[in-house]
Amino acid sequence: MANPVTWFEIIGKDALALQKFYGDVFNWKLSPPQPEMGNYSMVDEEGHGIGGGIGAGGDEDGGGSRVTIYIEVDDPQAYLDKVTQAGGTMLMPVTNVTEGVTIAMFADPEGHVIGLLQATPS
Repeated sequence: MANPVTWFEIIGKDALALQKFYGDVFNWKLSPPQPEMGNYSMVDEEGHGIGGGIGAGGDEDGGGSRVTIYIEVDDPQAYLDKVTQAGGTMLMPVTNVTEGVTIAMFADPEGHVIGLLQATPS
């Protein structure tokens, strides 16, 4: 696959309840919640599966619940340009979230929220 899915997010109104639910049901190991990021917590994929996170939605993303996959790309802006040319809508511009990690988000023509992720190896 040229641009694999490399991350997922489960975002809802109550991050801590969602983390407990997925941790209890699937035995997922989660990092401590980060209050400054909507109690976002990362899932430890333990070398199997893709990484992901569970957090709360904020005003900047409509505060709604969603599940998002992130597709790894080498140039998020170039892909956002392709998305809009093909009928999608940019939801979040290219944004550096941490050192070496850049994301952007778009809606496909049917409104599905998809993320783009560029990670620089450390």
